[in-house]
Amino acid sequence: MSAEITLLVNPTAGRGRGAHAAQPAASALRAAGFCVRTVLGADAGDALARLRTAVREGTGAVIAVGGDGVVSLALQALAGTLVPLGVVAVGTGNDFARAMGLPVSEPAQAGRLAAEAIKEGRVREIDLGRVAPADAGAGSGGGTWYGTVLCSGFDSRVNDRGNRMRLPAGRFKYDLAILAELAAFRPFPYRITLDDGPVIETEAALVAVGNGSSYGGGMRICADAVPDDGLFDVVVVGDCSRSTLLKVFPRVYKGTHLSHPQVTVHRAAKITLEAAGITAYADGEPLGPLPVTAACVPAALRLLV
Repeated sequence: MSAEITLLVNPTAGRGRGAHAAQPAASALRAAGFCVRTVLGADAGDALARLRTAVREGTGAVIAVGGDGVVSLALQALAGTLVPLGVVAVGTGNDFARAMGLPVSEPAQAGRLAAEAIKEGRVREIDLGRVAPADAGAGSGGGTWYGTVLCSGFDSRVNDRGNRMRLPAGRFKYDLAILAELAAFRPFPYRITLDDGPVIETEAALVAVGNGSSYGGGMRICADAVPDDGLFDVVVVGDCSRSTLLKVFPRVYKGTHLSHPQVTVHRAAKITLEAAGITAYADGEPLGPLPVTAACVPAALRLLV
């Protein structure tokens, strides 16, 4: 393995924590004898291009410093390669790190863990989701990779509204977006195809496709999802009233919503979701409007643990 390690840094993650976290992470790697190369990039596209160049040139590992957004960026360059990923989780949500049992908001500890894992060859091969427009098919070789949850429905509508709001800043903006979406809430007519089975036509508040267990900073929407079993956990919150949704949604933080009679869980290696006027999000990033097809790709990523 190359002695050069690439640090992919989002300096704005966690309201500036990413910039501060890069230093102790880099120090831990250098103390272990590695040469550290830092990738920032003028924007996400530039950072991804630089990261792909580092991977092509033979970097020994990539360490993503930031939140789920920077991890998502790293996945686009590392999926299907032999280059392992380490995570220094200092973002707002950090759902990928939590799902994988990695340190959160402890950059020095995370840096030491990554350095030790590289030296000892400690990697865990995990699955990733690959998403493409339904007419292209997720197995066509293109698409976007994700590690945690693809969401659609009420939760993605909240994201849409929150992203349009300039004020207030921070988490409170999304609390207001939830209230606004609840006021207008109606279940959405979905067409769901699991693997190559028949189309399921149903009314649902939301459909979440989990490779990992949580999104939104610890909301355990797909609480039982296992990231190395070759299958998605598909959670469907069915046709329910506004009052029922208000009762069910808070239970997501503990994962106890899965026992509610309006919640159904399927397991599948591939899923196609169709619904009018719904945007799909994965790892917190917008993918585009439904319909989309997602495939679970086994052992697509080598994770430093």
